[in-house]
Amino acid sequence: MVKFQWGASKAAPVTLVLTTVISVLFFKANTIVIVIEILKALWSSLSIILVILTAILLYEVSSEAKSFSVLNKAFEKLAPNELLRIMGIGIAFASFLQGVTGFGVPVLVTAPLLIGIGVSPIWAVVIPLIGHSWAGTFGTLALAWHSMIMQTGISDVSTISTIAIYTSGLLFILNIISCTTIAYFYGGFKAIRKGFLAIVLISLTQGVGQILFSQINADLAVFVPSSISLIVIMLLSKSPLYKDNWQIFDSKIMIRKEKSIESSKEDRMSVNDAFMPYYLMTSITLIVLLITPINQFLSRFSYGPSFIQTATAFGVVNNAVTKFSPIKPFTHASMFLFVSAVLGYFYYLSKGLIKKGSFQNVLKRTIKKALPSGFAIISLITMSRIMSGTGQTEVLAQGVSNVLGRYYVLISPFIGLLGSFITGSNMSSNILFSIFQMKTSQIIGLNTSAILGAQSAGGGIGTSIAPGNVVLGTTTAGILGSEGKVLKKIIPFALSVAFIFGLLLFIYHFILI
Repeated sequence: MVKFQWGASKAAPVTLVLTTVISVLFFKANTIVIVIEILKALWSSLSIILVILTAILLYEVSSEAKSFSVLNKAFEKLAPNELLRIMGIGIAFASFLQGVTGFGVPVLVTAPLLIGIGVSPIWAVVIPLIGHSWAGTFGTLALAWHSMIMQTGISDVSTISTIAIYTSGLLFILNIISCTTIAYFYGGFKAIRKGFLAIVLISLTQGVGQILFSQINADLAVFVPSSISLIVIMLLSKSPLYKDNWQIFDSKIMIRKEKSIESSKEDRMSVNDAFMPYYLMTSITLIVLLITPINQFLSRFSYGPSFIQTATAFGVVNNAVTKFSPIKPFTHASMFLFVSAVLGYFYYLSKGLIKKGSFQNVLKRTIKKALPSGFAIISLITMSRIMSGTGQTEVLAQGVSNVLGRYYVLISPFIGLLGSFITGSNMSSNILFSIFQMKTSQIIGLNTSAILGAQSAGGGIGTSIAPGNVVLGTTTAGILGSEGKVLKKIIPFALSVAFIFGLLLFIYHFILI
């Protein structure tokens, strides 16, 4: 994707074929192993594709009502300072969406908003990918965090609290670097100087807020701090430092063009009208996920297929599963998005902001946009399932750790990053590698809590370069096929932060202790 500038829809199938050949020739996987892993991947892909479809549907409903131009004007009015406006959308709003939804929705939603305020499409995908990466572990109401704790079987409250401190502490560092990097992308050191106060306050609000809430209520450790950060940006925009219209005219990430004349439909739409689908999405998500009786009732409905046990000739065993990766349709992110999109459509229809009978066109555009990204997602997840089911992923991690010994601490964040990169999810990375990281740290004699913190924090970094998330962004940015260009800009950032994490762990283990 980076070298040949291939899109994910082209690179993923080619890599999948190579992965399958390697599995058969070098890892002695038989046909049954390959077929079962493909079936597991197809089922796992369904969960993500449903989110893609419904998220694009929500986007298309908003687009049909011309709400994005209204939102862009609202952000411009709210934050006259262009850098603060970009940070408000690409960091604060993206993180807020990650707090309640996740699954790539923050990038899907904010990329077109950033394009609307003049950010070029490539950078409109890059900015939210970096801007919300700190929220990967405790976002989606701490889904990835709970997955790691459940996977490792750790039940001691004190130990869990300690792991949360290490994880959120590293993510605080990621937050600071992300905010600073986005400012640098916008206008170099000049932008960093101008945005210094905003960077500090946003990082303190989100990063320190996450540390505190990880000890109080992990489920809210992203949602509450990111919500407060939106308020911080509103207050900053009224301060003497940021209240004036300020921009770096020759910014490399901006496309300067004359503003179009507002249409009558836009005149008739208020900011609350434009935000209505997102108000609905947030309200429905919080009601269903946080009100225990409702959540318990709706969570009763679930389905997951069963699979037989398989084994390779090298003895890699995949145990039989009676209910593989069950989907709970009424508490799934796609249900929240779908209901919000449908209710938003009828709301706009009742206000005369959408023409009658336009839903068919909205649906056609949704399917057209979702098909290429869906194909890429299926290929990517199938590749990761085959790698995992044939022992390739474990061999990769074990080989590196055996060679490095105690220097394993330097690469432990990279393993978490690798997990998110190949699966597209911090949650999946924690499921895939947390037990391995725990056992390896115990054998070598490292601080297990710190290593698990690095695993999940590294997974957060990995979400910024996960091809699945990149595809979601390029889809709504209208540049599907440009995933390689996006990755080329983010990979140096991701690898640098993972290296910093590893270096901090090394200093902690072998210099400070």
